Amino acid sequence: MASSVSVQKKALRHTETFLSELASHADTLLRGRAYEQYAAICYRRGSEQADAEVLLVTSRESGRWVVPKGWPIKGKKPHEVAAIEAFEEAGVRGKVKKKPFGYFTYLKQLADGGRVPCIVELRLLEVDRTFQDFPERGQRRVEWVSFIEAANRVREPELKGLLLAAERKIRKAKGRK
Repeated sequence: MASSVSVQKKALRHTETFLSELASHADTLLRGRAYEQYAAICYRRGSEQADAEVLLVTSRESGRWVVPKGWPIKGKKPHEVAAIEAFEEAGVRGKVKKKPFGYFTYLKQLADGGRVPCIVELRLLEVDRTFQDFPERGQRRVEWVSFIEAANRVREPELKGLLLAAERKIRKAKGRK
C-alpha cells in the first residue's frame, strides 16, 4: 500500500511541476501563439478477458513517455499525420479515426534550449499490424501498457485524462460487439 501512495505522490509532484511550467507560458497560449501537432493514441483490444492496451513511446530528447506525435505535413490531413507518426515512431499501422478525440497542451523543448507551447490534436488509432523495422527504431523505447499505467507514466495532465477517457470509450465499444 505504501508503494501505491508513493507512486501517486510522485505523479502529483510531476503534474504540479508541469502545470507551473505551463503556467509561465499562459500569455503565449492565450494569445494563440502556440504550435500545433497531431498525435495518435495507438491501442489494441485484448481478448475477451483482457483489457485493451495502449502504446507509449519515449521522446528522443528527454526520454519521457509520450504518445506518437509530430508536426503538420504539407498535403496531409491531421489524421494522416497521426498515422504516419505512429508508424515512424512506434512501427504500428491500423485504422485511425478522422475525428479528433481530444486535445492537450505541453511545452516542446527546442534544439536551442528554448521551449514553445504546443497544442496537440489526438486521434484514436486501432492497431492491426506491428513492424520490427521502422524509421525511428533504436531512437525510442516502445511499450504496450494498460491505460492506467500509461496515464501514470505521461507527464501532461490533459493527456492523462484523455488516456483514461479513451479506455472507457474502447471498453464501452467492446461491450457492444
